[in-house]
Amino acid sequence: MAVIKPRQPVEQGLGPVPITTSAPRRARRPMLAAAGAALAVVGALGAYAMVHQAGDRVPVLALAHMVPKGQVLTTGDLMVAQVAPDPALAPVPSRDASQVLGKTALTDLTQGSLLTRGSVASGPDVTAGKTVVGVLAKPGQLPAGMLEPGSSVQVVQTPAQGDSKVPAAPMTVLASVVSVGPADAGGNSVVDLAVNPGDAPQLAAWAAVGQVAITLQSGPVG
Repeated sequence: MAVIKPRQPVEQGLGPVPITTSAPRRARRPMLAAAGAALAVVGALGAYAMVHQAGDRVPVLALAHMVPKGQVLTTGDLMVAQVAPDPALAPVPSRDASQVLGKTALTDLTQGSLLTRGSVASGPDVTAGKTVVGVLAKPGQLPAGMLEPGSSVQVVQTPAQGDSKVPAAPMTVLASVVSVGPADAGGNSVVDLAVNPGDAPQLAAWAAVGQVAITLQSGPVG
């Protein structure tokens, strides 16, 4: 006996649905593409700057071994190191070795450290038997660009701010310059001074309130 199957209803106007294997294309975002390109350029420039700086090194003096405070520098104490230029370091260029040989170390110089002009001085150790006092000097309170380690100076007590009375013979302290720090944005510099132990408390008190003026002497400090 024949079996008759019912026919499936067919909706009007609908044909077969096409099948595709490709994903729909997304619209490109111009802003994201531009940002990506900019980052790539910045990265390339940064890499170039690092390579360029690495190849722009200069020869400077460094310590071949530990040099104790008070020892006179000799050729065997120094070696040449290659470093990238940096104004904050201010090491002595290797071509200026003759300017530091024979000078005295003002502090213990560690092996491998870069040698600076402020770490050595001409003549004997100025701190021997002395007390070192740090003085923050503003522009006008010290000779501009004339102080260096070993310089003989006289520190003068200046009147307090707002005090109209100026003594005819202000109090003074004789000292030797141990080091002169770099000037900050306001032009202020820290000057380390070696003084007789008995003068150290007085000088420290003046320095604490800014009542100091440093004058350069022509002769050695007694």
